[in-house]
Order: sequence, then structure tokens, then C-alpha cells
Amino acid sequence: MTTLYVKDSGGFREACDEEILHRAQGVLGKRFRVGSPVLTSPARTREFLRIRLGALDYEVFGCLHLDKRHRLITAEDLFRGTIDGASVHPREIVRSVIHHGAAAVVLYHNHPSGQASPSQADELITARVREGLALIDVRVLDHIIVGESTYSMAEHGLL
Repeated sequence: MTTLYVKDSGGFREACDEEILHRAQGVLGKRFRVGSPVLTSPARTREFLRIRLGALDYEVFGCLHLDKRHRLITAEDLFRGTIDGASVHPREIVRSVIHHGAAAVVLYHNHPSGQASPSQADELITARVREGLALIDVRVLDHIIVGESTYSMAEHGLL
């Protein structure tokens, strides 16, 4: 395991977990600023989500809200579940999209088990959300699942 150190007034000391997480959030904030074209490729989007969700031991389902030029408005975790599932309600996703004024979205969730391939339930909820958002002219660009690797439903022809 790697040990990280911080410079203190008396020299160097081992960084605590909270300091590491705080600094990592600062780095993410600089790299993935709201309103900038930071998620310019599927690889950058997967990297962002892997950093955001990779270490969680519970399932999170969320949405990257994008403007009409596909710039990030906000990344929002909408549902939190347990180690093997989360209840997802399409109406809450529609409500969030309207609230943020998004023109397009990238759905995301993690699989704490590490297995990144989609379940039948994942495919079903993606279809339901896509249908709901189509009614208000909002496109679902992708649904990315984060496990030990990442899985893009768009890249596998499931959208």
C-alpha cells in the first residue's frame, strides 16, 4: 500500500484519510469544472465516474446533466442503495433533469461486486428512463456501469 505524506509546519507527516479525500475532491473540482467541456470523450467520462464511484461499497445511481452542447451542468447522485441494488424511480430522474435544465444526460451507477456488465434490471430501467426523458425531448447519451472496469451501454449497442 502507498503512504502519502503532507508537509506540516514541523516537516512531513503521514496524511490521514480525510485529508487525502479532501485533496482528491479538490483535484476533481479543478479537472471537471461545471460548464466546461471536460467530458469530451467516453474515456474521460469513464475516468470521472471511476474516480467518483470506484471505492464505494454500496450502489449509487446518478445522472450527469449536460447542456445542449454536452457540457456538464452537474453530476448528481440520485439514489443510494445497498451492496447489491438501488431502487430507481424514473419520475425522480425526470424531475431532476427539468430542475437542472438538462438537454441530455449520461446515466451511471456502480456495482460494488466489481462485475460491470449490466443486469436485466439495469437494461429495463435504462429503457424506462429513456422513454420518460424522450417525452420531454431529453436524450440519454449513455448509461455507464462502474465495477472493476467500466461498461458503456451505448458502446455495446444497448441504447
